[in-house]
Amino acid sequence: MQYDYIIVGAGSAGCVLANRLSENPKNSVLLLEIGGSDKSIFIQMPTALSIPMNTDKYAWQFHTEQEPYLNNRRMHCPRGKVLGGSSSINGMVYVRGHAKDFDEWAEHGAENWDYKACLPYFKKAESWYLGEDDYRGGSGELGVNNGNEMANPLYGAFIEAGQQAGYNFTSDYNGETQEGFGAMHMTVKDGVRSSASRAYLDPVKHRNNLTIVTHALVTKVNLEGKKATGVEYTVKGKTHQAIANKDVILSAGPIGSPHILQLSGIGGREVIENAGIEVKHELPGVGQNLQDHLEFYFQYKCKQPITLNGKLGLISKGLIGAQWLLSKSGLGVTNHFESCAFIRSNETAEWPDIQYHFLPAAIRYDGKLAFDGHGFQVHVGHNKPKSRGAVTIQSADPTVAPKIQFNYLQHPDDIEGFRACVRLTRDIIAQQAFDNYRDGEIQPGEHIQSDDEIDAFVREAVESAYHPSCSCKMGEDPMAVVNSNTQVHGISNLRVVDSSIFPTIPNGNLNAPTIMVAEKAADMILAN
Repeated sequence: MQYDYIIVGAGSAGCVLANRLSENPKNSVLLLEIGGSDKSIFIQMPTALSIPMNTDKYAWQFHTEQEPYLNNRRMHCPRGKVLGGSSSINGMVYVRGHAKDFDEWAEHGAENWDYKACLPYFKKAESWYLGEDDYRGGSGELGVNNGNEMANPLYGAFIEAGQQAGYNFTSDYNGETQEGFGAMHMTVKDGVRSSASRAYLDPVKHRNNLTIVTHALVTKVNLEGKKATGVEYTVKGKTHQAIANKDVILSAGPIGSPHILQLSGIGGREVIENAGIEVKHELPGVGQNLQDHLEFYFQYKCKQPITLNGKLGLISKGLIGAQWLLSKSGLGVTNHFESCAFIRSNETAEWPDIQYHFLPAAIRYDGKLAFDGHGFQVHVGHNKPKSRGAVTIQSADPTVAPKIQFNYLQHPDDIEGFRACVRLTRDIIAQQAFDNYRDGEIQPGEHIQSDDEIDAFVREAVESAYHPSCSCKMGEDPMAVVNSNTQVHGISNLRVVDSSIFPTIPNGNLNAPTIMVAEKAADMILAN
């Protein structure tokens, strides 16, 4: 079959592209996705966020190699395997990043990707529940709100404590000023997860010029010399060929996109040859420059029985689920991260490089309790890491997962950043605003004080924030994979559009900037 555009991956970027490229009925579009339907209640109900992420049906359950600077731990790296991709399994936190993040992209050779050039596409994508202003969009596809408007008093206590500790209040960290303490935003609309699939794909599935194929494993990009002509993919063991008259667009994410390029013979010569694949185009940056955010939980016991730890029994969960099913209201409509902060790790930091997500519960990502009783926690991480890793193909067999190595905390500045996370967080939680709630530190534990003790705790306790990116970076240097128009260097009719093309990781969660990148790339592809 022939199509104008073939999009590989129906994730945060792929769904946007499928929508925008098929707006013109003259464009025929094929969207290929390895996963299936996203209509599960566990995906659609925001409070159930821990379930799809840890379910094989909805997520690739990747793990890293042993991470040498984290006591050789193998870290969990789940990626979406369902319509909507990782936007259907993520925590729904909506953070665009700091304006300087995108100016930094431009400095790295991504021409016309500075903040001024990106802001219109953030606005285009968004339907902000408080309405449009100079920074926020009011009529876009992606629904964004604040959950339950911080009904639990602990959210406000966190914001007040930050101001008592000397930090600013920000009325909108996605607006003019990211730095400070304030309400957190989530991709939820009318009480339901606003995934890329629900926001961008569901309204246009009926288009005659859009073909969506699920359970399709793309095995390679077909090349004629230095031109991409289509893709090969399998469905239920049967191999298919699809021809692209205009572009093949890889939107398979920071693990999938470099892996498909390598399967196709595009990448570092030694890497590809070691996997038993013929080199078609040498491009050493494929899979390199891999980045991620780490975080850990600062957990405290709570004096008052007002936390979510009291809502985790089967009866309580059943009542929450029933209320959500009947009226799309109550605790089911939120991811429970309703207040947050962005602060600087030190006085010389150019922009805030520490991020907080506050949660009125002491609980792990997998839904398990930290202890018996009531508690609260704040997720904290150093957001501008200097450590770099790689995604490396291991076999010509496309079903064999690539090697993933982040080299977390390899750079000494990253270690210093996490020491600041510990010390600054303790000062914030010690403020008067928490006096009526704070009842002893669970984790790290008050005995963790010296640099060596903090470093040892961090190495053992940090987890991925699930923000892998930058493995097919955009730019013009020898390690860049795509140019500023998202075209693969040296190969015509082939693009990469997803978080893998970020030159550097933004200061926040990645779903919002990934969607922005796809919106902007769609205009480039259509020459708007």
